[in-house]
Amino acid sequence: MNRNVEQSFGGFIASKREKKKITLREMARLLKITPPYLSDIEKDRRNSPDKEKLDEIAKILSLSEEDGRYMYDLAGKKRNSISPDLPDYIMEREYVRIALRKAMDLGIGEKEWRKFVEELENRKE
Repeated sequence: MNRNVEQSFGGFIASKREKKKITLREMARLLKITPPYLSDIEKDRRNSPDKEKLDEIAKILSLSEEDGRYMYDLAGKKRNSISPDLPDYIMEREYVRIALRKAMDLGIGEKEWRKFVEELENRKE
């Protein structure tokens, strides 16, 4: 996902919430968390929530698939971890782990990965 200006996880959530005209208190109520806790998340004073809460956020904010994936990427980056939507996919498929390790061992760079992604995209057509 290529964004011109990458924002913080909290900033992304706050801007999407504001565009939907949902107050911080209402969003917190829908998520079953306290308003101060949500405020801390939006101000990047706390880590991103777990995947279940992220799924709820995506649903409440009616995020597109692209925005949802961007949110997961920002959440992972905030936690200095992998995007929360990927671990189950990776761990449930040995061939994915093998491919990732092989790419790592071979020092596969951005050019090769972009070509691989392009090949996958061409399969959809």
